[in-house]
Amino acid sequence: MNRHFPGLAVAAVIAIAAMFLSEHYGGPVMLFALLLGMALNFLSHEGKCVSGIQFAASTVLRVGVALLGVRITLTQVTGLGWGTVALVIAAVIATIVAGIVAARLLSQSRIFGVLTGGAVAICGASAALAIGSVLPRHAHTDRDVSFAVIGTATLSTIAMIAYPILAGALGLDHRAAGIFLGGTIHDVAQVVGAGYSISKEAGDTATIVKLLRVAMLLPVVFVISLITHLNSPDNVKKAPLLPWFAVAFAVLVAVNSMGWIPAPLQTGASEVSRWCLVAAIAAIGMKTSLKDMAVMGWKPVALIVVETVFIAAMVLVALRFL
Repeated sequence: MNRHFPGLAVAAVIAIAAMFLSEHYGGPVMLFALLLGMALNFLSHEGKCVSGIQFAASTVLRVGVALLGVRITLTQVTGLGWGTVALVIAAVIATIVAGIVAARLLSQSRIFGVLTGGAVAICGASAALAIGSVLPRHAHTDRDVSFAVIGTATLSTIAMIAYPILAGALGLDHRAAGIFLGGTIHDVAQVVGAGYSISKEAGDTATIVKLLRVAMLLPVVFVISLITHLNSPDNVKKAPLLPWFAVAFAVLVAVNSMGWIPAPLQTGASEVSRWCLVAAIAAIGMKTSLKDMAVMGWKPVALIVVETVFIAAMVLVALRFL
């Protein structure tokens, strides 16, 4: 652990700075962590920080994703009604498929379409981190994950302001508005902000719908991991079919659903998860070059915008039948 300490310390300092900026200036904490990390990209190339940065971007990331399970219970999910549950599941699947199709039309890789589609469909930065960890790695993996984080954080902030106005213009009642906001905005914090800006009912509904989307992380990661596993050559060392962090996530959801986790422990574990994910984002930022991001061009931006518009349109149309 001593060899990891310098890099972990830097990631922790960036996480603290990002939290401070977010709390005082209201921006997305993940975006702040990523940008601050990118400013220290040189630390990931050589020196004492390299090992710890890699550890934060991998192991610390997985711990953070696993602990997301303490936020979710099966009672919350079933309380939405099966029509809403079916809508959220269908929207997640359709958005990922749309991402793959749109990526090919825009001359982007299928892997990039899965990554951005999953990030938009599920929970923004957290999903980008989790999905990126099980997709086949390539020379630009960290750059692509960073782009997905920046894209979803930016669009999520825009949606937090624009979507409540749109819900009002469309005449959605408070429950329908909550379903729309929770089913379409990428990041949890922005969902909460948008929902409670309308009403308590809209905020409560939006938060629970959003947690259902977070719960979709487990089956999506499993399916992606299975496909990657089956498509890997026999002579290549294969990762476990179901990553340990996905198993831990499922176990925590089950235990939390049984009411075995006290409220203070839930709060503590959720906060630890948040810190782990912010530190992991900082580490991924340090592994990402601004120069590499600049050469990506307009097509990745168009892709993530198309995916965002797709899921919003799908949920709005489906609400007419719920």
